[in-house]
Amino acid sequence: MMNSKLVTLFLAILVMTACKKDKTTPYTDPTNPTPIGDVILNGSGNKHSKYGESESHNMGLACATCHNPNGPGEGSFTIGSTVYRNNLTSTYPNTTVKLYTGPGGTGEMKYKFEVDGRGNFYSTSTLNMQTGLYPAVEGDLSVKYMSSPITTGNCTSCHGNTTSRIWTE
Repeated sequence: MMNSKLVTLFLAILVMTACKKDKTTPYTDPTNPTPIGDVILNGSGNKHSKYGESESHNMGLACATCHNPNGPGEGSFTIGSTVYRNNLTSTYPNTTVKLYTGPGGTGEMKYKFEVDGRGNFYSTSTLNMQTGLYPAVEGDLSVKYMSSPITTGNCTSCHGNTTSRIWTE
């Protein structure tokens, strides 16, 4: 009788710890450090925004403030921000953000992110931006290109602060 209570207690503890939210750093696969094309979910716990989803929050705020290895947010985001319409006040849901090796959509497309139903995009997948990548934001009517390369996914460190919000038409 005592053994069955011990087993039950052990299983209860195991279930409770297995269901905690993952706040680990992004997965790194040394054999494939740079996913090509769509961001690939490599390993358990990785997540990224998807068209139509409405789980995200805090549009326009810096995602990395909470979504970092030591922050209270679920997951450590390697990239994240909000896309707006050309009025710069309404979010633009279900658009697409791409990162290219060359300016103006030239070179190779390295990553593609779906903007969710609330206008946010984010990922916890490992991204290699060390050499600099050029963002493009695709709306229904146009594609807006950033003329300078980025080396970080903390887009709101500039956009909405020292430069205009990210937008498209």
